[in-house]
Amino acid sequence: MDNTSNSLKLIRLGIDTQQEFIVFVPTNCFIYKSEGFEAATQIIVSRDHHQVVATLNIVQSDILKNCEASLSESAWERIGATEGDYIQLSHLPPLASLGYVRSKIYGNKLTAQEFKAIIHDIVAGNYSNIHLASFITACGHNNLSIQEVVYLTKAMANIGEQLHWEHPVIVDKHSVGGIPGNRTTPIVVAIVAAAGLIIPKTSSRAITSPAGTADTIETMTKVNLSAADIKAIVAREGGCMAWGGALGISPADDILIRVERVLDLDPLGQMIASVLSKKAAIGATHVVIDIPVGPTAKIRSNHEFIKLKNLFSDVGHALGLHIYILKSDGHQPLGKGIGPSLEAKDILAVLRNDKKAPADLKEKALLLASILMEFSEAVPLGTGIELAKNLLENGKALKKFMAICEAQGGFKEPSTAPLSYDICATRSGIVSEIDNRNLAKVAKLAGAPHDPTAGIEFFSKIGTQVEPGQVLYRIHSESKGALGYSCAYALSMPNIIKLTD
Repeated sequence: MDNTSNSLKLIRLGIDTQQEFIVFVPTNCFIYKSEGFEAATQIIVSRDHHQVVATLNIVQSDILKNCEASLSESAWERIGATEGDYIQLSHLPPLASLGYVRSKIYGNKLTAQEFKAIIHDIVAGNYSNIHLASFITACGHNNLSIQEVVYLTKAMANIGEQLHWEHPVIVDKHSVGGIPGNRTTPIVVAIVAAAGLIIPKTSSRAITSPAGTADTIETMTKVNLSAADIKAIVAREGGCMAWGGALGISPADDILIRVERVLDLDPLGQMIASVLSKKAAIGATHVVIDIPVGPTAKIRSNHEFIKLKNLFSDVGHALGLHIYILKSDGHQPLGKGIGPSLEAKDILAVLRNDKKAPADLKEKALLLASILMEFSEAVPLGTGIELAKNLLENGKALKKFMAICEAQGGFKEPSTAPLSYDICATRSGIVSEIDNRNLAKVAKLAGAPHDPTAGIEFFSKIGTQVEPGQVLYRIHSESKGALGYSCAYALSMPNIIKLTD
């Protein structure tokens, strides 16, 4: 595109504003003056057929010429721009869907068409982060009815890429999270695919946790796969382990997740829509939902569990999905590692039948795999657990895992952080309670999941007898600053691991 009267040439300044979309123009920019823009207003930035709503920042130095502009790094990525491209700036037109968001803020119920309009504008890039945050919080605190969750889920599933399979049974699983570790997915995929079932697994990155499944798998193999890649890999190996955000499957979800991560929110209705929209779009027919329940887990009581179980079942039924709900123990971390690379090491230990592999991670993965396999008519009810155990212990699951990794671009061993610090017991006692939320916060302050080798090695399961000086958990970090920050917080919270006499 040539430079025209309404275009500005992009100059890359390398300004990272996290997920805030910012456009920078000089104070003498001719478009800024002619359009009557004001600093800090929301405007549309367009490049070819891509656009984003960004906040206008005015640069008063001579770093940009009057015919130039720059973007925050997240905005560059969002519209797929490269330095030297030309962009156009325009006023943000009134959006009817924002009226629906305001209606939801005031507690009104929304229709299917209203949710469809909101999701369309989100994916089109018409919502600023402020608008996205408003929509997320308006739907928070259990403000969506079952019917509204169904409408939202269908709107999210239908707008993006959708995969279709010729097989009658396509299996999938998801954990709602809430406890550190709990990284069963790669083990389950390996076992189930080794059994001959089809499991095109897509996963999310972390929202409020120290690691998402995609973050963990990425320490071992490529997860940025296209729909065509998934089709080819599944045809060859029966399963895959992909990051859903790279596929265009339920594209509104990853946009919302970026803002949810900043807000440290994971609203119930949107969580269900997030999970099931991706299951529907990937072509799954049978899904296991793992819901850990515990006093410091995401789901804290049996009452909350039943409510969530019913929501998943009702919304899944409306989408034509067969849903199996598993209530699991959410009192403590699963496995030993917390953080992408550390969780990957647990996964590999289980798959390699290492004698030091976490037994709890192995047992839960076997249970989930057995449920999925029994969806197939070829696996009689009650026989799945033995089949899963055999496939794991005879090495076929490991062989399948490595084959899937090779098909996705090759396998690599997860790395180890250069720095660590031991948090030790100050007295003797028996571990009676674990604060999952604050333990996860320690791992995040250490750098996880942004720094893949950061996190925690956990040595103090409930019931463990400890003595003064015994290591309760080890913090891993990639930088001295992050390690110091994390250690300071851990030492200020001595009851993360509660001991009783």
